[in-house]
Amino acid sequence: MDISSQSNILMEKTQCTIQSCIKGDTALRNRKIRTLKTPCTAPSNDKKDSHLSLDDSRQSNETQSERQPRRRSSSNDEPSRSKGWLLLVAGLSFSTRLYKIKEPPHVCWDETHFGKMGSYYINRTFFFDVHPPLGKMLIGLAGYMSGYDGTFPFTKPGDNYEHHNYWGMRVLCAGLGSFLPICSYLIVLQLSHSRTAALIASTLLIFDTGCITISQYILLDPILMFFIMAAVLSMVKFNQQQYRPFSSSWWFWMGLTGINLSGAVGVKFVGVFVILLVGLNTVSDLWKLLGNLDLTLVDFAKHLLARVVTLILLPVFLYVTIFAIHIVVLNKSGPGDGFFSSAFQSRLIGNNLHNASMPEYLAYGSTITLKNLRIAGGYLHSHWHLYPEGVGAKQQQVTAYLHKDYNNLWLVHRQNDTNSKWGAPDLVRHGDIIRLEHKETTRNLHSHLHEAPLTKKHFQVTGYGMNGTGDNNDLWKVEVCGGRKGDPLKVLRSKVRFLHKATGCVLFSSGKTLPKWGWEQVEVTCSPYLKETLSSQWNIEDHINPKLPNINLSLLKPHFLEILMESHIVMIRGNSGLKPKDNEMTSKPWHWPINYQGLRFSGVNETEYRVYLLGNPVVWWLNLACLGLYLILVAVASVAFQRGVSMSQSRRDHCFVLMRGGGLFFLGWLLHYVPFYTMSRVLYYHHYFPAMLFSSMLTGITLDFLLKMADLLFHPPYCERLQRVGKVFILLVILYSFYLFHPLTYGMTGPLAHEPGSSMARVKWMESWDF
Repeated sequence: MDISSQSNILMEKTQCTIQSCIKGDTALRNRKIRTLKTPCTAPSNDKKDSHLSLDDSRQSNETQSERQPRRRSSSNDEPSRSKGWLLLVAGLSFSTRLYKIKEPPHVCWDETHFGKMGSYYINRTFFFDVHPPLGKMLIGLAGYMSGYDGTFPFTKPGDNYEHHNYWGMRVLCAGLGSFLPICSYLIVLQLSHSRTAALIASTLLIFDTGCITISQYILLDPILMFFIMAAVLSMVKFNQQQYRPFSSSWWFWMGLTGINLSGAVGVKFVGVFVILLVGLNTVSDLWKLLGNLDLTLVDFAKHLLARVVTLILLPVFLYVTIFAIHIVVLNKSGPGDGFFSSAFQSRLIGNNLHNASMPEYLAYGSTITLKNLRIAGGYLHSHWHLYPEGVGAKQQQVTAYLHKDYNNLWLVHRQNDTNSKWGAPDLVRHGDIIRLEHKETTRNLHSHLHEAPLTKKHFQVTGYGMNGTGDNNDLWKVEVCGGRKGDPLKVLRSKVRFLHKATGCVLFSSGKTLPKWGWEQVEVTCSPYLKETLSSQWNIEDHINPKLPNINLSLLKPHFLEILMESHIVMIRGNSGLKPKDNEMTSKPWHWPINYQGLRFSGVNETEYRVYLLGNPVVWWLNLACLGLYLILVAVASVAFQRGVSMSQSRRDHCFVLMRGGGLFFLGWLLHYVPFYTMSRVLYYHHYFPAMLFSSMLTGITLDFLLKMADLLFHPPYCERLQRVGKVFILLVILYSFYLFHPLTYGMTGPLAHEPGSSMARVKWMESWDF
């Protein structure tokens, strides 16, 4: 063997020896690392090593062949475990909502409204409501599919359902309400990647007595909250697709977000709050994309256009479609006719204006009825009764009457004409001075400087004169709103004002109800304030003049966009003018988070089956405490980041989850709660429930963050034990509180809580709870 061969063999032996030494040293170092790592946090003085997670430290002493089988086993177990927890959440949610769904078998609280409206859809009868139609349409569809025939009158709470199939409408609401804990579990899990946080949030909603109660009856609230939560879940899922733009899943979740947004606002106008939440998220998303220099402006324009189509145009299209279906289905005259214009009523089968024929333009000598355009403004009306002593001049009463009546008829005269007998009648035009004579009593519409009966800053309107005789206070100037001098007055379509020639005031329906001497009809005044309002605008509804050619009123029917616009004006005005019913419990926004007062759903005495809407106080007060705690934790975390405090990567990730995921929920809570402080309409306790959903999800993330920070106070293994004890304690407290308060949801009988011998006295923790 030559020298070169020997040297090669010697070098190979040396390399083998060095490699074996390195392997031995590495194994020894890995064994040391394994003994130093703890089950809570992996402490390290080295900044580089501080980013290692627990799994990284355990895997560092394994060979590649040993690691692969364990990874595969863990990845296989994870989906099945997640599905198991989700099925458990779904099972508990559906069981708590559907339990005793037929009890009580009588009308409870607002079922008298929304059950009745479901019946209207089945019977295709037009009605008026202050909310958009989707929720009532779904209730009507559920009733129809379950065999309900739409004949139950829903007159008042307490009426027994008897043989009517009401349960299908309740099951729809309970089923949609059952998805709220499921959605909360998925949303929190997606944002926090923590099963503990997701389970806490869903458990709070599953065992909240308020959420169960409001889901078990024929109401709009569970339908609204379902679409709100579905929209948030779709938005969160879409955000997870940001690294797969324009993929099928990316389009699916963004489109589903738009669909759910239209559903939320299609049930109640407060659904606009979740639209604001999604809108702010979208603006933030686009702002980040604009700052991404890897995207061209063309690519950014594609992103912008995609969001405009799916999050604006698609919801608008679906919302308009909902109204189109609503208008097509409800084609019969019903109790809602009087809230809408005469032109609107002309399209309703059974209304006296439907397919009626009358002259198109108003002329002198015509007999007409005048309808005020405000909601419940009524028809201009008079009768033989006089105003009583002390109420202006003792002359004939002029009022607004909400129903069709012979005393609503008036004759149109020129200012100096008494009998209006001539050949070809002249049309009444914008700017003409006219006199209106009440057909039944022959007195003229009159005003003077005496103050009105109820609206003291307005002037009194009376009936004066006889058989066409009177004075200058009987003269009125006609104005077509938006018209010009010489424009004719069109039946049904023209909005008309009547200005008193002598005083300059305008004929006005105040909407106030007169006392019994006025037959509880609506006050009519002459307002010195000339601003155009619906209360001072009138339209000609009935028009009789044998000297003019008639046209079919179907030619004057409003088109779809006019119907859509009028429907929204009427709904918005009706919503803002809502007043509480007799003996009804209203509340203020500051009452809601503290669970100050609930609502009676059923029963008022010890012999009746009583249901009381009240949130589980442990859940609600825990949510309230976590709102404050969240702000403190975010402030501390922000200061720590700003000061560059050293922390492990896992702890840094927990802080980011708290600030970003929790921030989304906190913003959702603010958007669904704070606006109620600005509303002038009557408010109720149940208005807080959408905000409560976000508060509960925020509680899940906040408590989970606190449990994960246990290693700041305790060393292992005590920190891990504390986490387990904390989770069990939270669960037991929620379950025990549900056990205490579940009779509020599932029904109480016997003495009231404030009476001796009541089983509910022990849980009447606040005097304001009236159960």
